[in-house]
Amino acid sequence: MSKAKCPVCETRMAQAEFRPFCSKRCADVDLSRWLKGGYAIPGRPADQAEETPSYKEERDE
Repeated sequence: MSKAKCPVCETRMAQAEFRPFCSKRCADVDLSRWLKGGYAIPGRPADQAEETPSYKEERDE
């Protein structure tokens, strides 16, 4: 069975302490991407999302 690869640098895992990353550096790179919005899921702008009725409002009509 082969070891998993680090999701940031794709090297083979080296230290179990930082799983699923190979090192603290790769864990920090991933955290930085989260904090900067690099993993954001695209969607409608917030002002448009508020204009659409909620599921409950649609059913009450």
